[in-house]
Amino acid sequence: MAKLLIVDDDPEIGKSLDAYLSNHGYTLEMCPGGQDAQQLLTGFKYDLIVLDWNLPGVNGDKICRDYRAQGGQAPIIFLTGNDRIDFLETALEAGADDYMVKPFNVRELHARIKTLLRRRTGTFQQQLEIDGLVLDPEKGVVTVGASSVRLRAKEVALLEYLMRNSGKVFSSQMLFEAVWPSDTEGTSEAVRTWINFLRQKLAQVGKAHILKTILGSGYTINPTDKQKPQ
Repeated sequence: MAKLLIVDDDPEIGKSLDAYLSNHGYTLEMCPGGQDAQQLLTGFKYDLIVLDWNLPGVNGDKICRDYRAQGGQAPIIFLTGNDRIDFLETALEAGADDYMVKPFNVRELHARIKTLLRRRTGTFQQQLEIDGLVLDPEKGVVTVGASSVRLRAKEVALLEYLMRNSGKVFSSQMLFEAVWPSDTEGTSEAVRTWINFLRQKLAQVGKAHILKTILGSGYTINPTDKQKPQ
């Protein structure tokens, strides 16, 4: 079973997570402080990290950024008492894969842990290739020949979903439901904005044409489709 690092200075949360997750077969390592967490992440490997934002010594934001900068790949779920959208965006931009706002339900946290672990250990780790465009979802990089460009997390999620469903057309609402967190408010305009960001990145490697807008229907990736992108 997976080995998890739980970083939280609230002893009640630590006890709750230890009791529940240990009973489900996980190997747990509990850590109450930021500096201790950094040492553990430097010396040991974990399958997933549950990380509190506000920690004594070093806060969760810095721990996450440093871990990603050093090449750490384990999924990270932030725990935070702040539910402001801009704050949560900062957490995700720091390199987190998911977040939960305190107080939270431990069963929901467990469900999210299982989802992230499935993605990490299953087919979601594999590279995808269409028409010479190679996406590495884990590294967040698309490559065409010798050219490559790094994507932001939302761009990776959109491109991965479309590539795994190549040839299918998805409306803005369908993409929002598939890619955005369930507790996030969003609009079709937000999806269009991120699609445009993604198309700009693909243009940098000469592949903007494979991401198509089908008027009145939505978006698709299908290089054999002769319709020009809108």
